[in-house]
Amino acid sequence: MPYTTGKIAAVTGAGSGIGRALAMQLHSEGCALYLSDVDEAGLAETRAALSGSAAVDTRRVDVADKAAVDAWATAIGEREGRIDIVINNAGVGLSDRVDECRYEDVQWLMGINFWGVVHGTMAFLPLLGQSPQGHLVNISSIFGMIGVPTQSAYNAAKFAVRGYTEALRQEMEGSPVHVCCVHPGGIRTNIARRARSAASDLSPDERGQVFEQFARTSPESAAAQIIRAVEKRKKRLLIGGDAKFISIINRLFPVRYPALMPGLGKVGSALDKA
Repeated sequence: MPYTTGKIAAVTGAGSGIGRALAMQLHSEGCALYLSDVDEAGLAETRAALSGSAAVDTRRVDVADKAAVDAWATAIGEREGRIDIVINNAGVGLSDRVDECRYEDVQWLMGINFWGVVHGTMAFLPLLGQSPQGHLVNISSIFGMIGVPTQSAYNAAKFAVRGYTEALRQEMEGSPVHVCCVHPGGIRTNIARRARSAASDLSPDERGQVFEQFARTSPESAAAQIIRAVEKRKKRLLIGGDAKFISIINRLFPVRYPALMPGLGKVGSALDKA
């Protein structure tokens, strides 16, 4: 029997990408689901793709809105009394040089990629504490370990998620709540298509095609690894050979890594042009 069978999970950003893949695998394993996304059409598509007997509840939630996240968690608590797995997955992209970036775009990204994680964490921690074995998974990125040109805002948010989650993990030692920080490498999702860029002169589809040249891991593979990390109570998860390689180079050469990985600059440059 899969570890997640009979458990209750909440997943943000479930309307596409890793979030949808997580929903599908968890549901196939008999896990009851509470799914949210700001994209109602995408969320409906995810719901329609699920088949099985486990309960599914969907709700439009903007994770940047603290009141909305709190209301979602409160509703789940009133209905279930606990939550076993929370995956703060929702995220967006922004590709611009610092000197060309719009201030409102940085605020938009930080509201979702960082504050969305904070809101989800704080809203659900009490419910996770009611589970015999609660699991909190926060999605950072390999860009939460290294800086990349034109990705300053995204880097800032993902570095922040990493630090926030690692501190929380230490605070939760000895409690029923297991905390994991996930660092995906390139995952084939729509994040580049939906990214903002003040300097962009390409269409969303062209932007996605550029990104997919560097994205080697499928959302389904990423989801499977995350779920197994929950089962094994891993504290940190690197997804993809690119993430593992970059992590090693960064540890060995914390200042020189840009010169040793010139391809990173190309990724940032490509996304910026996208």
